[in-house]
Amino acid sequence: MGSDGAASGPASGPASTSTPASDPAPSLVDWDLARKVAAGALILKPSPATYRTAPLQSQFDELTARAEFLVTQSTGLKSAHGAARAKVVDRSGWATANVRSMQRLVGSALTVRETDKGPRLGKHALAVGQVATGTQLGLMLAYMATRVLGQYDLLISEEDPADQDLVSYVGPNVTAIEERYGFAPNEFRLWLALHEVTHRMQFTAVPWLRDHFVALVSEVLEPLQADPQNLLDTIRRVVDEVRAGHNPLRENGVAGLLATPEQRLAIGRISGMMSLLEGHGDVVMDRAGAAEVPGAAGFSKVLHDRRTNPRGLARFMNRLLGMEAKMRQYAEGEKFVQAVEAAGGPELLARVWRGPEWLPTLEEIRTPGDWVARAGGAAVALNGVNGGGA
Repeated sequence: MGSDGAASGPASGPASTSTPASDPAPSLVDWDLARKVAAGALILKPSPATYRTAPLQSQFDELTARAEFLVTQSTGLKSAHGAARAKVVDRSGWATANVRSMQRLVGSALTVRETDKGPRLGKHALAVGQVATGTQLGLMLAYMATRVLGQYDLLISEEDPADQDLVSYVGPNVTAIEERYGFAPNEFRLWLALHEVTHRMQFTAVPWLRDHFVALVSEVLEPLQADPQNLLDTIRRVVDEVRAGHNPLRENGVAGLLATPEQRLAIGRISGMMSLLEGHGDVVMDRAGAAEVPGAAGFSKVLHDRRTNPRGLARFMNRLLGMEAKMRQYAEGEKFVQAVEAAGGPELLARVWRGPEWLPTLEEIRTPGDWVARAGGAAVALNGVNGGGA
């Protein structure tokens, strides 16, 4: 889960895989190439001259602990994984960590399947595909690494536990945006910490949430099966949609472009869940920090404008990756949280944490009154709830 609209890193559970050293099956992605491409591209974006890792790390250690206390007070949620830990990274470090996380989450689904006649892809086709996907992934992460401010990586595995379950802050980006907009560092950094710690609290205080997320990702990826016929079918479907006047990139970016109808249903469930989590994060961030972050409204406005009104390459990349749709969904998620609390208070909203069946769908995010009625709150006054009004 990331500040400024970033996608989060991966998690443990059914989709987790071993590292390449213990998994000899070839992958459709050259993960090492993705790391190298990202690092090479980021050479063109040097850190601000004033950026220093050590003092920023020391401050975020303190602010993350403070944020966790405030979030617990505001939400009543308490992590089952102990205290939150902060880590300040540079842009290349963020990109490298996300390559590793993505590999663990989706690696098995991108493994070339074997048939009784051998691999479905010939060696030449596989090599070309690995270079293409590795390069594209590296460039995508390099772009995102210049914009992400903070992130909770929900990956948990047995490898290097000290380097996991971290609340990360991309130091050069934090420093750059503070200098550009004249933000008060102490306030802005606590505000960021509140958002990311809220996401960690969601996944570590709600016992089923992490595995449910991973299961949904597995559902999206399972039909892929590294079969070239799937890609041909996808291309035909996209051509048909374009001819019909639809934009397959609008709602879910490349993910929606490549998804089968069944996968789109799972993507819709993921979108509903992520809208809720981001909306909840935004509400908690402002509420928990109200007394200590008087500049929160200004921070929120600047970052909202930055996300929704990008220019040039940023605008193109946001459309390509489906980030414009995600920003709309996250804004809808915040309205959903506010509308549900207006209808039944925090007690009604707390029902979303009872189990997967209590999560709102993307349609219910957009019409909160439907979820209120389904969640057992039909007796609650619904005037003004549907459509996000409250």
